[in-house]
Amino acid sequence: MPRLQVYLPDDLHAELKRRQLPASELLQAAVRAEMQRLDLLAATDAYLDAQQQQVVPTPAERERADIIARRVANTTRSTPSRSTPSRPAPGQSAPGQSAPGR
Repeated sequence: MPRLQVYLPDDLHAELKRRQLPASELLQAAVRAEMQRLDLLAATDAYLDAQQQQVVPTPAERERADIIARRVANTTRSTPSRSTPSRPAPGQSAPGQSAPGR
């Protein structure tokens, strides 16, 4: 197994010795954890990139959507608004109609 020289700040070294912790094992675990964290971040980035490629419209899809949006906008501008007539309350007649039985 290769050897590696590591420098620790005085306070960290003192705490390590006070707690009688195995420095080599802790360092190995910390390096493994950091490598795993970096691998997971890279996998997450790759996954998100793949998802974004599926969600982002192509230029052709974007152009088609723009055409449809313009068509809808022009249709709603040229079509007069249709207001729904209000219904008379029960027992009342609508304007222009006589009440039942009169």
